[in-house]
Amino acid sequence: MTSPQPQFDSQAQAQAQVQPERAPAPAPESQPQTQPEPESQAQPESAPAPAPEPQPQSRSQPQPQPESRSQAQYRSRPQYQPQPWSPLQAGPRSTSRSPVVLLLVPVGAGLLALVCLAAVLWSGLAERPVALAFGVLVALGEIIRRAGTEAREAAPLGAAGALAYALLGDVAGQPTHHGVAQTVTVVLAASLLGSVPYIARGGGPVLDHLARRVLTVAFAAVCFQPLSNQGAFRDWSGPAYALLLIALLALTALCDAVLAAAPAHARTGWPFGPLLREELRGMVGITSAVCATGAVMALAVTVAGLWALPVFCVPLLLTQLSYRRYAAVRATYRQTIASLARATEIAGYTPAGHARRVAELSGAVGRDLGLSGAELTVLEYAALMHDIGQLSLVDPVPAGATAGLSAAEQRRIALLGGAVVRQTGVDAAVAVVVERQADPCREQPVAARIVRAVNAYEEKARDAGPGGGLTALEELRLATAGDYAPDVVEALARVLARGSLTSPAAG
Repeated sequence: MTSPQPQFDSQAQAQAQVQPERAPAPAPESQPQTQPEPESQAQPESAPAPAPEPQPQSRSQPQPQPESRSQAQYRSRPQYQPQPWSPLQAGPRSTSRSPVVLLLVPVGAGLLALVCLAAVLWSGLAERPVALAFGVLVALGEIIRRAGTEAREAAPLGAAGALAYALLGDVAGQPTHHGVAQTVTVVLAASLLGSVPYIARGGGPVLDHLARRVLTVAFAAVCFQPLSNQGAFRDWSGPAYALLLIALLALTALCDAVLAAAPAHARTGWPFGPLLREELRGMVGITSAVCATGAVMALAVTVAGLWALPVFCVPLLLTQLSYRRYAAVRATYRQTIASLARATEIAGYTPAGHARRVAELSGAVGRDLGLSGAELTVLEYAALMHDIGQLSLVDPVPAGATAGLSAAEQRRIALLGGAVVRQTGVDAAVAVVVERQADPCREQPVAARIVRAVNAYEEKARDAGPGGGLTALEELRLATAGDYAPDVVEALARVLARGSLTSPAAG
């Protein structure tokens, strides 16, 4: 008598479980059809007690606890959330102000040129032979200008002639009366005329070059011409007058450095201070010769007249020719290093383009950290040849990824690479960086720290998919302090955030 009751209860429980499965069927006739099913299940009477236990297990099956726990722990960390420096986010952080700064220099130069041209058309051209002589000199300097993106001063002869005209107070003992407006107008017209053949040869746009030329010449003329026309420098002679010109040229060079660093800061997002220091360091070479030649021309024309212009042009022309040969030798030297770096790619030790990508990204990180021009050159060469030690390996490293090897193996490959670099005749500083790229970061030079961090980032992000850049940065940040320098990793994150370089491509 008591046995049917638990069967009935089990039948009610079975019906309660079956109802959601047959809920879409509107016909009630399906209920008696489901009754035999629990009877067949109730025949083995040994299962009434464990019957309610498998039910909650079936309800908890869609929740995989081990996997969800690990994923939750990985995603709950605040440093794993996407930050503004993520390389997956397109565009630099300073895009709102970059166009304004980029347009400020050319727009300001254009407005100044229009005002000066209107003033000259209203008052007329004063001392036309002098204006014609300096205009021809500036145009000739633009015609024979140097081509290439690495040229800091592309037209040194034209720049020297423009500065000499801006600082000209007398011609053969006779005072001049050309003011700021005429100086800017003559220099701009001559520069435009001399740039026509350069543009026709496919030399590229010269807008930035002309804008800087106009503003720097205007700055020098504003500092000198009004006081000179009023006779403020009549009693200045000998060393005092020469020191005055040198001081004005130094201020003009500083103005030119600011005009060059500000657009570069807006265009690339690199810190303004290191860019300005790099511009000032670069002025030690050809820019110093330009300023010295401009001052000597102004002093010589004051005493000897316009015949002094062709005489004092010869030293600067010879300097320009020597600099061209030096630039050609340096370009050939760099091509040789790049060819040596490709040996690992041709032999199949490293993926194609790996050395070039590491060199480009290392250079950007070095600029962000404020390295000088010479240090950036050593860093570039070392980054190109950082994997050359793998040529001595009998068994190649899979995909050339040395970041995952043991410290002893990385050290051995680095020493082999340094030995190969020394045998090629490259600068010893490059070999030192290649040799020490596997040392603890506290014992490494800055260039070796950069090469190690950038190489590890490129290897980790290369085959990690769309989110490889962010994942690689996270791994570098979470690594031990002895592996990667924190300041280098942060500089790498800033470079990627500015969008100046993209994430590594696969292969």
